[in-house]
Amino acid sequence: MTRRIKPILAALLLLPFSTPAAQAAGGAHVIDDASVETPGHCHLESWLASNPKGPDALNLNPGCTFTALPRLELGATFQHQGGAAPDTSFGPALKLTLRPVETGLGIALSGNAVWSDRNDRLETASVLLPLSLQPADGLQINVNAGWLYNRAGKQETAGFIGAQLDQDLGHDLALMLEGFARGGGRPGAQMGLRWTPGGGVIDIDLLTGWRTDGTTARTHTIGLTWRI
Repeated sequence: MTRRIKPILAALLLLPFSTPAAQAAGGAHVIDDASVETPGHCHLESWLASNPKGPDALNLNPGCTFTALPRLELGATFQHQGGAAPDTSFGPALKLTLRPVETGLGIALSGNAVWSDRNDRLETASVLLPLSLQPADGLQINVNAGWLYNRAGKQETAGFIGAQLDQDLGHDLALMLEGFARGGGRPGAQMGLRWTPGGGVIDIDLLTGWRTDGTTARTHTIGLTWRI
């Protein structure tokens, strides 16, 4: 979720990068939390990841929560992938808070569907149940479980489960660690730091991951989120 500096955002979005189809309201993180955007506000999540063995891709995930529907976040997914077979994919994304995180146990229901322009077909989809716990001051645990559809995968449909630790380190920094598995495949993991300068409207993520899309050995990611 992002902040003031439009030139910085534009510069990041113009850089080439490779990224997995991450399942996350928190930008490039694979694991989602149970919170929606603050009612009456919107955000734009963008991220780039280096993958030496894969094509470059650009990801943009806008989302808004309206005051009339304070528990529902309406969003979208856009990805442009380069390489030998360039493709642009896009689709809707929704998240509904069933129980606010402030109660001690946050529960949400999220889903998305992504259409490939090049193949003219539904490429991926998901339905997930994000849970969020706050067992200690400055610590949040997020757990996801659900169903994934991937037309190009070895299994078109598969279950998904994963967990994330989000620890506040002070000085506007947070440490985020996550692990996940898709339907019997090899598990993946990702870790990194999130910097929110002045506790404001911009988040900057620096991440490194293993099999974040289920197959890619290693990725290094930078993400930028702007909230308005």
